[in-house]
Amino acid sequence: MAKAGNVKTPTPKLRTPTDLTSNATKTVADALNGILANSYALYLKTKNFHWHVSGPHFRDYHLLLDEQAAQILATTDEIAERVRKTGNTTLRSIGDIARHQTIEDNDAAFVSAADMLAELREDNQKLVEQLREAKDIVDDAKDNATSGILDDWTDQAEQRAWFLFEASRA
Repeated sequence: MAKAGNVKTPTPKLRTPTDLTSNATKTVADALNGILANSYALYLKTKNFHWHVSGPHFRDYHLLLDEQAAQILATTDEIAERVRKTGNTTLRSIGDIARHQTIEDNDAAFVSAADMLAELREDNQKLVEQLREAKDIVDDAKDNATSGILDDWTDQAEQRAWFLFEASRA
């Protein structure tokens, strides 16, 4: 129930047209909201490292991390819209993101460039695992549209992890 002043009013149900069953869409929405939370956590960590990277490879790492952050952020709207297209609700706040994220924040005052790349590589690999798990869920729900998009997001996260791996070999 929603509150209007001191009066409780019923929360309106979404009437988004879909041929997917409500139980299936709820499971899909839960998986996608977890991905969305981790995408925001990974985006902010990538930007954090972009802002704070230093050392002899500063320019290369700074540009790489900015490109990767932009790619991650670009997926967030698509993820949230897939949730809404199935008639469900998505994340609403930083607190909501924090409750759903499994990728850990890094608030350290200093992180070496090598450790930044390694941590982001591991986080992108964790996101790949989560995307693969979601793929099974959406395939079981017969949500073909989300299934296809998950393939693209998985490929992007794999590429980010690969670039971070290769850049760390310097």
